[in-house]
Amino acid sequence: MSTSPYDFHLDKTPANYQPLTPTVFLERAAMVYPDHTAIIHGSLAIPYGEFYTRARRLASALVQAGIGPGDTVSVMLSNTPSMLEAHYAVPMIGAVLHCINTRLDPPIIAFQLDHAETKLLITDTEFTPAMKEALAQASVHPKLIAYADTEMGIEGERLGDLDYEDFVQSGDPEFAWQMPTDEWNAISLNYTSGTTGNPKGVVYTHRGAALMCYANTIATGMQTHPVYLWTLPMFHCNGWCFPWALSLVSGTHVCLRQVRAKPMYDAIAEHKVTNLSGAPIVMSVLLQAGEDEKRDFDHKVAFNHAAAPPPAAVLAAMDDAGFHLTHLYGLTETYGPATLNEWKDVWDDLEHPERMALRIRQGVRYHALEGLTVKDPETMETVPADGETLGEVMFRGNIVMKGYLKNRHATEEAFAGGWFHSGDIGVLHPDGYIQLKDRSKDVIISGGENISSIEVEDVLYKHPAITAAAVVAKQDEKWGETPCAFVEVAPGTEISQDEIIAYCRDRLAHFKCPRFVVFTELPRTSTGKIQKFKLREMTEEV
Repeated sequence: MSTSPYDFHLDKTPANYQPLTPTVFLERAAMVYPDHTAIIHGSLAIPYGEFYTRARRLASALVQAGIGPGDTVSVMLSNTPSMLEAHYAVPMIGAVLHCINTRLDPPIIAFQLDHAETKLLITDTEFTPAMKEALAQASVHPKLIAYADTEMGIEGERLGDLDYEDFVQSGDPEFAWQMPTDEWNAISLNYTSGTTGNPKGVVYTHRGAALMCYANTIATGMQTHPVYLWTLPMFHCNGWCFPWALSLVSGTHVCLRQVRAKPMYDAIAEHKVTNLSGAPIVMSVLLQAGEDEKRDFDHKVAFNHAAAPPPAAVLAAMDDAGFHLTHLYGLTETYGPATLNEWKDVWDDLEHPERMALRIRQGVRYHALEGLTVKDPETMETVPADGETLGEVMFRGNIVMKGYLKNRHATEEAFAGGWFHSGDIGVLHPDGYIQLKDRSKDVIISGGENISSIEVEDVLYKHPAITAAAVVAKQDEKWGETPCAFVEVAPGTEISQDEIIAYCRDRLAHFKCPRFVVFTELPRTSTGKIQKFKLREMTEEV
């Protein structure tokens, strides 16, 4: 027992200790700004007072439906008000929110429903065909709630006998929701992409989600009343926790069912959008919009982008178009972004090549992350901070997942040595900033030499005709593996494989250059990430 005077009669009590949870942010926003617009969806404008009331009604209805602490509520919804309401109502009763990727195939949906032991399912009528097939394959038989987005004119078959709006209205608007009994309790369940085998269920906690919200507002510079455009799917890492973070600063959610140029420009111009997030593909949609789709706006829009950094030409074009870019990096296991390319003003005075070299780094740890480094995964020794020695990027802190659901082996493996192993290969620079070089599975080993696919892609992206590129290993009898490039070129552009290979040979060691170039549209996930596993399959036909 401690003998320190600071521990004597100074105990945790309800007066000085409450579990961290993001649900309290909505309660405060509704009290302070009840009439401020919380959600915009088509012609709907829902103020914070009504948002909070609807969340309480939904929470009450869930309890009446038999949902309690630790139960899983699955939702298959677009970026709609119902998705935002679920982010508060489900954790308000101690249940766990499971957001399903709306582009998944029925077998994977069925696996997730069974693995999560779903007790209640809210599904958008647009996704009825896939969900209906998934339910036929699943072992669980959840209570079904059908959400029809009448505001957007979405039609479709309704699963089950319960309508979402009727279900919400059946709840008590004064429902006395409860704080979590422990901030370590699960708040949500998100599945990894599952590119090899079944996906793993990543568990988030109330504590981690709350801390992530504080970090998000600091990292992105959001002040009171930002206007956030939902270009990032809310099903992806719970929208990087922004469904909760926006309430922290009493911001406005501008819902968007699909990432299309005209609706984005319309929202930016009409609602004065201040912030949005997404992968570089969102930039491409904005920059390649036709003149009939674009709108003029006279304010800067903060764009938080993750995944691989876009080429310099795209960065410059986005800046000219009125967007301020912030480069983030993270994984599903880190609640979304966990690093920030913290830009320093003195770097603006550097020559263009030096400035761009700094731009593409993933940066330093997020404000709510306690540890970020690059280590040798075998020895767990930190690599030299020379910007050259390769190692595995590792994380430690409160915004690292609770673990993988029902998968003790994978959890222990991921946390070996007291750090979360990302599976990403990177370097540590002298100033402490990290830079990714590859996914461990994406390193190409040719003739015993390691080739970073990202290094080759960086060169390809600098070619003025290439708008997107990805490099993967192709099996080779002589070298074991050899680089194969898949590229998208600008409309109306003609360029040959030989020209691209020659371009690379002028800028890279010859053994690193692609020996094959395929001109094709790159397969992407719903969040804009290039699916390299599909490209590896395609190399068999090259």
